[in-house]
Amino acid sequence: MSFVRICVLLSALLPALVFGQTISDPAESAAETAYKGRDWTEAEKLYSSVVKTHPESARFWYRLGVSARANEHYDQALDSFGRAKSLGAGKGLPAFIVDYELATTYAAKGNSMRALQLLAASADGGFQQPSRLNEDAEWTAFRTDPKFVNLAKQIQHNAAPCEDPEFKQFDFWVGDWDVTSTADGVPRGTSHISREMGGCVIWENWTSTGSGYFGKSYNTYNVNLKQWEQYWVDNGAGVMFFRGNLKDGVMDYWTDDVPQPNGQKLRRHLQFFNLSADKVRQFSQGSTDGGKTWNVEYDLTYRRQAAKPGAVPGS
Repeated sequence: MSFVRICVLLSALLPALVFGQTISDPAESAAETAYKGRDWTEAEKLYSSVVKTHPESARFWYRLGVSARANEHYDQALDSFGRAKSLGAGKGLPAFIVDYELATTYAAKGNSMRALQLLAASADGGFQQPSRLNEDAEWTAFRTDPKFVNLAKQIQHNAAPCEDPEFKQFDFWVGDWDVTSTADGVPRGTSHISREMGGCVIWENWTSTGSGYFGKSYNTYNVNLKQWEQYWVDNGAGVMFFRGNLKDGVMDYWTDDVPQPNGQKLRRHLQFFNLSADKVRQFSQGSTDGGKTWNVEYDLTYRRQAAKPGAVPGS
């Protein structure tokens, strides 16, 4: 799992880790009620008292910061967020969450340089709530600032990294297909192919005609290696791993030389040709001499099935 995705996960879990604690103390309960009700004046007063009895709580300092900023007590907010960041390190409060609050506070104060510096730190850390940038009024004066615009794009990317163009290169294969032999048109199977996990995976579900054979492949773009990868599994204990890239409109996959039961090593070359919006050719070749000669394994034509009423394409 990448560092950014870990940060995204932590951000998603933050309410449970930091803000979801059971409250039994009456003062804390009253502060909680005011905070959730957005009664910022009362919340700031109550949390100012609570942090005196619980100075070690990052959660209370954080909430005091939010309340103080809402009341335009910016210096108090900055001090509170600073304490929350220090106390929360390694205890369920990621630094990028507090950096965003600090950035927003500096933006409210009109300190654009410091605001953008901290927003950059938050974005680099994995902050992934683009809605905050769109909705928080403190950023109104920054909306057209080129630095802010670029940081907003980075935060949007943190939230939905698989919306990058590379992840959409294989979308031409998404859909429901009837599959025939390219040579003679004989039906070979059907396949349902969909975008899953926020567009991070192209998921193939293959079923052969006239047999119980079926398989699945998981296709994704590896941003670190800058290549597409496919992992195929089937109900015959078959496993294959391909890697490659889109070249001239063709998804071009290769395997390594993989040992076979007969002692040979088999290298595969798998290609997907985007022939039209409703037609894809899948062509597989194999070589047992290190790529000197190639034999056709199969040659299939995918034709898109007619859309069913109410169906969502690729779902």
